[in-house]
Amino acid sequence: MFIVNSGKIQNILEYNRKKAVEYAHAWAFRRNPQYYDFEKIGGDCTNFASQVIYAGSNIMNYTRNTGWYYVNVNNRSPSWTGVDFLYKFLVNNSSRGPFAEEVNVKDVQPGDIVQLSFNKPDDFNHSPVIVSTGTIPDVSNIQIAAHSIDRDYYPLTNYDWAYIRFIHIKGVRK
Repeated sequence: MFIVNSGKIQNILEYNRKKAVEYAHAWAFRRNPQYYDFEKIGGDCTNFASQVIYAGSNIMNYTRNTGWYYVNVNNRSPSWTGVDFLYKFLVNNSSRGPFAEEVNVKDVQPGDIVQLSFNKPDDFNHSPVIVSTGTIPDVSNIQIAAHSIDRDYYPLTNYDWAYIRFIHIKGVRK
């Protein structure tokens, strides 16, 4: 699909939700050796979410500091492993790589991301991946996969969050 944006023609690819969810299931209780495990230095949830998104998008954005990429533990963007940085990249990305919007729960699909705050509205600190929903998605029928405390097919309602936001991956720019 081609979309004209600010006078530029952009090639928009579909986000492969099937591949994203397959990756989430494959690595929910293990660590892919291609990526560093951040578990002991702050948590691995957003690293895992980024891996899942990459499995479904297959395109990184190598823009220094504001992009979304992973080469190795010392050469990665803040958005690859930081909860708020991932959110800001996805909802503001107008160039190469995956792009998203914050949506109501009823608009999420498997392969999307949910972010949780356990404290206050501006302090999101967990990024589980949605692996299944009911016919009409609702917090009561969403299941997630996550790292930090490894989970798969885990009911979203088992978390005790203070604030929640849903990030729907709309597509991938080539």
